[in-house]
Amino acid sequence: MGRVLIDGYNLAMAKGTGIATYARNLCEEVSGLGHDVSVLYGQRIAEDDDPLLREIAFFDPVEPPKDRFRKVMRAIRSGARSPFDLTPRELDLSGKVVPRAFAGRLPRAKRLFNGEDLFHRANAGFAIGRGFSQVHMPSDVDLAHWTYPLPIEVKGAVNIYTMHDLVPLRLPYTTLDNKRAYLKLVKQITDRADHIVTVSECSKRDIIDLLGVPEDRITNTYQSVALPDDVLKFSDEEVARIVEGGFGVGYRDYYLFWGSIEPKKNIHRMIEGYLGSGVEAPLVIVGAQAWKSEEELRLVPDNTAQGKQRIIQLSYCPQGTLLNLIRGAKAALFPSLYEGFGLPALEAMTLGTPVIGSNTGSLPEVIGEAGLQVDPYNSKDIANAFAQMDSDDALRGELTKKGRVQAELFCPSAYRKRLDALYGKLL
Repeated sequence: MGRVLIDGYNLAMAKGTGIATYARNLCEEVSGLGHDVSVLYGQRIAEDDDPLLREIAFFDPVEPPKDRFRKVMRAIRSGARSPFDLTPRELDLSGKVVPRAFAGRLPRAKRLFNGEDLFHRANAGFAIGRGFSQVHMPSDVDLAHWTYPLPIEVKGAVNIYTMHDLVPLRLPYTTLDNKRAYLKLVKQITDRADHIVTVSECSKRDIIDLLGVPEDRITNTYQSVALPDDVLKFSDEEVARIVEGGFGVGYRDYYLFWGSIEPKKNIHRMIEGYLGSGVEAPLVIVGAQAWKSEEELRLVPDNTAQGKQRIIQLSYCPQGTLLNLIRGAKAALFPSLYEGFGLPALEAMTLGTPVIGSNTGSLPEVIGEAGLQVDPYNSKDIANAFAQMDSDDALRGELTKKGRVQAELFCPSAYRKRLDALYGKLL
């Protein structure tokens, strides 16, 4: 068994991301294989503070300042420090700060480390031409698994990088990334990495075709989903009371989308399709507004019928509440223009909720024959899927059964076997 380091770049984000879920599941399964797992954070915790203050700072949800001038000055200061001098310290979580509220977010790991502003400093150093930063860990590391494209490595260890997708290159008009800088970074990662990991055959093909990486240097492990037991214990009747009392929607009588409100997610065509379908059940949209969200949601404010709100928008739901919303939905919607994997679709199928998803990107791999596939560029096609799902009880029942079977292909045990084969080859 090996000593494995996994980055906490996305794990530190207060509201979490799909990549944070990926990192948590990775920690869980790699630990389950018997490896000694450590997680490396890069939060703004002063290295010279006493242990109690460092523990307090680790759980402090205060975000870095968003003032533009202060952000620029911080980047200059970070870039001025040597990006190669990254020596984290172990975090001693004594339990003096009550961690129970973070129980669902903390990864399964033997040790946690933090390097002050580590990831920001590495990115700033790369941006001004200083290349990759090297992390000097206080203890030996056999393999470092970076779950996000980061210009960073552990010297003397096997360094592998997960590339979930190449959306900034495949659909450049859907993201705000600096495409020149992004291409430079991912090319250098593929040149320096001991191995590239990805999460679908679609993404694997993109990495080969766009970046010229030999097929034998890439492994597709797919993903898995592990749902908390405390959510699954609710009966259907209890879920019905939660969604009806909390959101004013009927059990199995609303449609649900969750994810960032951004161009890639194709929200505006989903709304057009919904409005053109004639279905009466409400559409619930859960997601933080991101770039161009106003355009994506431009049809929402004017859509009320006889005083009843047809489209309900929520900016955020805690994980437990969201999982109950998924369980209570008539169907889940994922009309994305492109996805590297499509973890929400897997979550829906695991929970027995029928899925309407795109026929592009990786979603056909995840959904298979267990959902309705639509052309994401055709709002009429999306409308027809709404109408078909809404009117056919037998179809929904069939898709619920097929979805649970399809989800088993990506269950934790299957994911663990794929990781075991990968790590066994590299260690």
